[in-house]
Amino acid sequence: MTNPAASAAPRVSDLTSMRAVTVKAPGEFALETRDAPVRGADEILIRPIAVGICGTDLDIIDGTIDPEFVRYPLVLGHEWSGVVIEAPDDARAKVGDRVVVEGIVPCGQCPACVSGDTNRCEVYDEFGFIRDGAMAELLVAPARLVHRLEPVVSMESGALVEPAAVVLRALIRIKPAPGERVLVIGDGTVALLASCLIQLWSPGQVTMLGRRPDQSALATLAGVNRFETDPARVGHDFDIVVEAAGAADAVASALKSPARGGRVVLLGFPGHGVAVPVAIDDVVNRDMTITGSFAYTSAAWAKVVSLLNAGRLDFGFLVTHRFGLDQVTDAIDALRHATGARGKVLVDIQNAP
Repeated sequence: MTNPAASAAPRVSDLTSMRAVTVKAPGEFALETRDAPVRGADEILIRPIAVGICGTDLDIIDGTIDPEFVRYPLVLGHEWSGVVIEAPDDARAKVGDRVVVEGIVPCGQCPACVSGDTNRCEVYDEFGFIRDGAMAELLVAPARLVHRLEPVVSMESGALVEPAAVVLRALIRIKPAPGERVLVIGDGTVALLASCLIQLWSPGQVTMLGRRPDQSALATLAGVNRFETDPARVGHDFDIVVEAAGAADAVASALKSPARGGRVVLLGFPGHGVAVPVAIDDVVNRDMTITGSFAYTSAAWAKVVSLLNAGRLDFGFLVTHRFGLDQVTDAIDALRHATGARGKVLVDIQNAP
């Protein structure tokens, strides 16, 4: 029997308004009603389902992020997965598909884009930073940036594609080799993802230098062999050091930790303009390589999606906190003031079909 109320309900694509978490200015954010986006000819209309929040979102809310990378007011949300509502006939994603969308919107024409370095596109444009993000009931995205998720991939894993692509791009840059000794500094989501993704190269041992003992169980699930909170117990003989804490003291520890010939990759953001003293003689005499890594490329994003779709990765174990859209303030508090084990804090925009 047909439900008259259901048949009379408007289609999602016909809605003219939606709820969204908007940061109007530093220190000022709210869940508000906004105009719904209108899909262009080469765009896909998506209903966000799972949206992660991270330390960078806190920086956006607080106004401590580098001003070159944010434009207020904006809708939060750069880590997310969703379901296609409307799409062009020739799009690779169809209505009903579960998808993720590259957050960086490269121009595709500048020298960096042509060489594959889409993270360094000369025209910086990114969901949740420059253009409105996915912490909303609807979003439109260029069809070329939309990637399908196979049914075996959870929406939770999909929401973690963005930080995983950041990590994977960094690891590819430092060229891990099987059997190497790895130190991951930090115990948040990026550090846990680094510990998980480095397993693709079969490391000899993964050590994590964290801050909170409560994170040790999550670290074990991520593939960490040894969890420490005291830098003095860690040692200085690592082939690879991944700094993923985003703090000045973590960077200082990272620069002291590699063996001769070791590689250090810096993933965290300690804050705009933060400086750390570097002992140049140590860098030279220890034949050390220090690499920074900004965001991800389209190729790294596609690789993470491919690994998820093939069943080689699953990030669902990282989600420890869930909140509804109307509980976004509680979600942000959970991220700021961690108690107990805390992986990814997730906002469920609405139930998946």
